[in-house]
Amino acid sequence: MVKDGYTQTDIGILPSEWDIKTYDEIFNFLTTATYSRAELTTNDNIQYLHYGDIHTKYNFVLDFDKEELPTIKNTQLKKYPLLKNGDILMADASEDYDGICKSIEVKNIRNKKAISGLHTFLLRDKNKLLEEGFKGYLSSNILIKKQFDKLATGMKVYGVSKGNLKIVQIPVPRKEEQKAIAIALSDTDTLINSLEKLISKKEAIKIATMQELLTGKKRLDRFNEEWKEKKLADIGKTFSGLSGKTKQDFGVGNSKYITFLNVINNIKININIFEAVNISNNERQHLALQGDLFFNTSSETPEEVGMCAILLEDIPHLYLNSFCFGFRLSDKEINGLFFSYLINSKFGRKIFASLGQGATRYNLSKNNFNNIYIKFPEFNEQRAIATILSGMDEEIEKLKSKLSKTRAIKEGMMQELLTGKTRLI
Repeated sequence: MVKDGYTQTDIGILPSEWDIKTYDEIFNFLTTATYSRAELTTNDNIQYLHYGDIHTKYNFVLDFDKEELPTIKNTQLKKYPLLKNGDILMADASEDYDGICKSIEVKNIRNKKAISGLHTFLLRDKNKLLEEGFKGYLSSNILIKKQFDKLATGMKVYGVSKGNLKIVQIPVPRKEEQKAIAIALSDTDTLINSLEKLISKKEAIKIATMQELLTGKKRLDRFNEEWKEKKLADIGKTFSGLSGKTKQDFGVGNSKYITFLNVINNIKININIFEAVNISNNERQHLALQGDLFFNTSSETPEEVGMCAILLEDIPHLYLNSFCFGFRLSDKEINGLFFSYLINSKFGRKIFASLGQGATRYNLSKNNFNNIYIKFPEFNEQRAIATILSGMDEEIEKLKSKLSKTRAIKEGMMQELLTGKTRLI
């Protein structure tokens, strides 16, 4: 049932006073260049947008006050049109459906010279029907995205032809409503960008702090004892992950196991992402216990061999995947959380990179692991350092959670505002 003030259209229910225009009615399709990345430079005057950067670097807006693109030589400019504020740059090819016709709007071009390049459409508003700042959100409108997905063709790479794009219908609010929508979404983007920058800053500070505290370059107040070198075989014992399991054993059963990714992606095991495994009563498998440390045995790069994560909680019936091994500390003078931070630091990565064996894939043997010597501060200093780094992690995780929630709010706002379900005017 269509409520008052709304009309059923070919693309969905819209406010009655909104227009529907096609891409062909609104935009001129201008010529784009076809230079590959290999033909680009970094110090010439003409900036150049490659379609891959639309997918990986930019969202909604390309702000030339903040971004520097690769360049081309003046001789490569030829007669290609220079970008203007309000132009839409759209990728005409994508490896997945999410990226089909992803587009961004040009902002603050000023006196800079730039052109659109390989696998892009350059769209310019013919009659100023759309407000600047509003156009960059068009391809995220679910009513438009459904049309893109329906028209997309391809097997491994998907795209919408220029002819098909021209018939895609766009819901067009009045200009004052467009402006209000653009301001609301832009304000949310500003918050998202500020959170992203703050997280990056906090992560950089954490890395620098790890480098200083975990190597003894910087000492905390009250601690001045010499660090003592210990052999890993003397401070704990290794144990294997699951063995003898088949595909049918996974995804079922009352037991849980720690995945490979849980080990290599975390300092502390994430207890919210365990997976199920069937363990019968007569099996002899190693349980994963609180305080255990886990290491991956194989990686495509030597720097990622032996990444470490510690289990800080007591979880019953928990096991370890078969591509990692565990390490149970016996030396009460070693703080497990400190140890996990140390192994994942630049210092720890350098040690383990030298132990990786292989050509195309690198492996870590338990024997080589056990023969490693590492210097440790006294226990209280270890605990103090781990507390500082853990506090930094908690702060970063809170910011990431806030960022995730803000992105979700923004996604909801876009679909409400761009389809007219929620009105600002």
